[in-house]
Amino acid sequence: MMDEENNTNEEEKNEKIEENTNEEVKQEENEKEENIVSNEDELNELNDRYKRLFAEFENYKKRTQKESLTKRAEITADVVMGVLPVVDNLEKAIEAKTEDTAYQDGIKLILRQLYDVLNRFGMEEIPTVGQTFDPELHDAVQHIDDPEKGASEIVQEYRKGYRIGTKVVRHAMVVVAN
Repeated sequence: MMDEENNTNEEEKNEKIEENTNEEVKQEENEKEENIVSNEDELNELNDRYKRLFAEFENYKKRTQKESLTKRAEITADVVMGVLPVVDNLEKAIEAKTEDTAYQDGIKLILRQLYDVLNRFGMEEIPTVGQTFDPELHDAVQHIDDPEKGASEIVQEYRKGYRIGTKVVRHAMVVVAN
């Protein structure tokens, strides 16, 4: 009978150990599942942060590239503005009467070289005579009445105007009819 009691006690002990082991296994599985969920949440959070940081960096690159192009255009316009008085003076020198044609041809060559350099920077002359007056491109310094001309037609140019792309570097000074 003692053996039976011992066996029963031992069986109960074994059952308790097995129950404890099963509970420990279940608890470990639950902890693993919680870790997996926690790791997935952390991974999702890190992935979201990465995407936001990447988008922010792309926006930064675009913004700095745009700022760089804007700054370059401003600097180019400033340089062209500084050179335009030289262009004006060379044009006046060509118009001056002289018997020395070699001298005048030399000035024409220098002016042509200067135009080529400025054109490489995107400078172009604003059209005037025969065009309709545009206050964004032209400065009207005089109005005349001429029945043969159309309304707001430019009839004379006092000073050439220039632009780089869509940016006006210097407005053309003009005489406008009607």
